[in-house]
Amino acid sequence: MDLFSAIVTLFLIMDPIGNIPLFLSILRPVAPERRRRVLLREIVLAYGVLLLFLGLGNYLLRFLGLEQETISIAGGIVLFLIAIKMIFPVEQAPVESFEGEPFLVPLAVPLIAGPSTLAALLLLQRTAPNDTVLLFIAVTIAWAISGAILFSSTFFYRVLGERGLVAMERLMGMLLVMVAVQMLLNGLKTFLAR
Repeated sequence: MDLFSAIVTLFLIMDPIGNIPLFLSILRPVAPERRRRVLLREIVLAYGVLLLFLGLGNYLLRFLGLEQETISIAGGIVLFLIAIKMIFPVEQAPVESFEGEPFLVPLAVPLIAGPSTLAALLLLQRTAPNDTVLLFIAVTIAWAISGAILFSSTFFYRVLGERGLVAMERLMGMLLVMVAVQMLLNGLKTFLAR
């Protein structure tokens, strides 16, 4: 997988556009003068979690003894399911209210560095085991773009509105479906060529 594909895949899975309403509702009880500081802290904490997983992910895969074809096929299926949820969202339970400021949960983990993003990171790492620097750059760029969008969430919410955000999330889901199908086909092709 090349740099651009890795960036796009990680960005689509992080789904910053779809997370804007959740971020705004979770940050509502926080004092307005503290919101930007709290949001910046959560974005930085998410980056730390992503880098930690990037550093330890390869060891986890080796420990589990997973082959590249398995990772690619499983990754295609998982990404496809994530994309389907983005295109056809189910009614979400109301967000749990917080007393005070959120710390690490739920903004940094799981909304930015969630299980889907961490699984995708493992998959990308397994498909390109010698490209750790490339993957580090991809994670950093995808995280920075996502963080910038989330940091500007009030602006995007005002400009796009609720319907615009839903339309953007569904478009991102369609793109992710294509990435998932390609990943699945690559895994099957490699497996059948044995």
